[in-house]
Amino acid sequence: MNLLLTFGLLLPFFGTSLGAAFIFFMKSSLRPLAEQVMLGFAAGVMTAASIWSLLIPAMEQASWMEMFAFVPAAVGFLGGVAFLAATDALVRYLEEKGKPCPGVRRGQRSLMTLAVVIHNIPEGLSVGAALAAVMASPHQAAAASALALSAGVAVQNLPEGFIVALPARSGGEKRITAFLKGVLSGIPEPAAGSLMLLLAARLTPLLPYLLAFSAGAMFCVVLEELIPAAMRNKRRHGGTCGFCLGFLLMMILDVALG
Repeated sequence: MNLLLTFGLLLPFFGTSLGAAFIFFMKSSLRPLAEQVMLGFAAGVMTAASIWSLLIPAMEQASWMEMFAFVPAAVGFLGGVAFLAATDALVRYLEEKGKPCPGVRRGQRSLMTLAVVIHNIPEGLSVGAALAAVMASPHQAAAASALALSAGVAVQNLPEGFIVALPARSGGEKRITAFLKGVLSGIPEPAAGSLMLLLAARLTPLLPYLLAFSAGAMFCVVLEELIPAAMRNKRRHGGTCGFCLGFLLMMILDVALG
């Protein structure tokens, strides 16, 4: 049982790490068109993940509220947007004052890494909740369902690990540094999953709000950071093509893997 729980908790983290490892196969610098495609791809992935992995599950988990099942999703979503807006304002204030902001390179206002980290917390809680159900009722069907969820999250994390490592590499950092940043973004998942195992009864009612909170944060980053950067050169459709490709890929993974 302990081996099953450990494997289930760590599998999504391995998915993030594997996705970040793709940075080793990139060239030292990206051409403008390739950068547009990658940024658009990241925006598409995060938009699809926000809808199918976060907002829809948030409303499904609040289905007992019937016609008001949207309330936790709406409250959490607005909370996520407000949090990212406040964080961005703090980063800009510190930059103007010439003070370093932990985790944000001066002159770079992108909060994509923070959004992905926030997104990984409710995903980890979801996996932890499924594993907690296995502990409560250790049937083969429950174990298979929990492992399927964990594997699905791991596959979804492949592009997420890469899109965290990409800005670091594009900014001139070494491959190993970019890789480690991608890997570190996945740590909240096993940490949140472990916390859920310990406090399942108390945290489960908050899951709809946490899922939607993450969606709001990711939407904020997509609209303010990724799409403007991907559409910088209006004569090319690289950003649009990348967005559509990332959106379709994440939609397929989310629906196919449940």
